[in-house]
Amino acid sequence: MSSTLIRALVLTAPTCGLVGWSVVLVVRQRSVFTSLQLVGAGCLFVTVLAHVCEGLGIFPFMGWGRRDSVGHYLDLSITWLGITLVVVGWLARVLPRRHQ
Repeated sequence: MSSTLIRALVLTAPTCGLVGWSVVLVVRQRSVFTSLQLVGAGCLFVTVLAHVCEGLGIFPFMGWGRRDSVGHYLDLSITWLGITLVVVGWLARVLPRRHQ
């Protein structure tokens, strides 16, 4: 088993937790910001799936793990998008409450 696959499998649990928590928030609050957070969590889940594919050797034409490959830039961009959306969604939900 490759180290990439092990890391991806370890990150599966917290990522699934983040997705589950975001789904609960969307069901309870139904706002744009909870939806942003859910989309961001979904992006991070796609990142974990990409690393599982890299570790298992699925879709080798994507060039997972190699710089200047389609897989590398897809993985990098979806990760940054996910982090940005989760943070923006969370901050937009939490900060207005602190000022009340």
